[in-house]
Amino acid sequence: MNFTQFDFHPGIYAGIRSAGFTNATPIQEKTIPSILEGKDVLGLAQTGTGKTAAFLLPILQHLLNRRVEKTSAQPRALIMVPTRELAEQIYGNIKKLAAHTTIKSIAVYGGVKKTPQIKILRGGVDIVVACPGRLLDLLNEKALTLKSIETLVLDEADQMLDMGFMPDIQRIIRYLPKNRQSLVFSATMPRQIEHMVQTMLHRPVKIQINHKRPAPSIRHSWITVRKEERTALLKKMFSGKDMTSTLVFTRTKHKAKSLACQLKKSGYSAASLQGNLSQNQRRKAMDGFRNGSFNILVATDIAARGIDVSGVSHVINYDLPDTVETYIHRTGRTGRADQSGQAYTFASPSDGKMIAMIEKNLGRKMKNQSRLSMENSRQG
Repeated sequence: MNFTQFDFHPGIYAGIRSAGFTNATPIQEKTIPSILEGKDVLGLAQTGTGKTAAFLLPILQHLLNRRVEKTSAQPRALIMVPTRELAEQIYGNIKKLAAHTTIKSIAVYGGVKKTPQIKILRGGVDIVVACPGRLLDLLNEKALTLKSIETLVLDEADQMLDMGFMPDIQRIIRYLPKNRQSLVFSATMPRQIEHMVQTMLHRPVKIQINHKRPAPSIRHSWITVRKEERTALLKKMFSGKDMTSTLVFTRTKHKAKSLACQLKKSGYSAASLQGNLSQNQRRKAMDGFRNGSFNILVATDIAARGIDVSGVSHVINYDLPDTVETYIHRTGRTGRADQSGQAYTFASPSDGKMIAMIEKNLGRKMKNQSRLSMENSRQG
């Protein structure tokens, strides 16, 4: 379906063209009409399918359809996200899509000074993209009011609830008008979390687009390798393969930092993205990965929710993820927008059960490339 079918404002169409969008993705095609009708929506779709534009475009349309006189800093749309990276990503999408309109927006999150954020808020914005902790700080300081919010979005809802944001979200919701539209989007929605989300929505339309499976354009392989041999194998893979842009996932912040350092010492262009970095360091790592200054980014699972980089050629699970859902998020960073991608997973001999669960979810066997580990061991 072409975006012209939605009868958007001319300024929005200009933003769509500038962003290089042509046809709506399945999640956009099925979700946008319901949001435009004012319905609550629970949208489930795999990573890289266009969920962000699915809620941003109708929000922009609502704001332009119902312009109001702004006498104070009263935003009309609130988008809550779990990480600073995701807040910046969505804020960047808003700037692109709303570039030809008068709509103003801001991203607010911790790790940076409040004063510049407060100044922008008091100047008046239409959309606030926020991490819950910093938003509560600003509300407590009366830097903004949420009394005029017409649309609430919880993006990556499963991660927000898993990370313990539920108490903060409940406190923030008390600041919102009861008469509002609520939208919840996620790549995964475990049953227990879905029940919690349902309490926030009023007779929601549930839209589900193959959210439990990664994109079919991704090739999946696994390699049996002992933990002490993984770094050597990783270096061998980088030396022998055309890995133009690779994400490497580790289980801990310490491992992400140390692995990136080891790769840099070996002459590879690598950076880490993990929770111990300052906001400026995180932005430098992300910007460097986007523009090609680094072709390897070593990250933790939380960072996976905020990485939106086109053209990622490979994802490597240095540490096997704990759940199938986490595997979906990690590998969903490649193979985006119908591009091909390759995912490798390092596994121990005792990880057969998890590999079988991932294969069941994929609906096919993963390619076993354990010979790479054996060849590396012989060369070592």
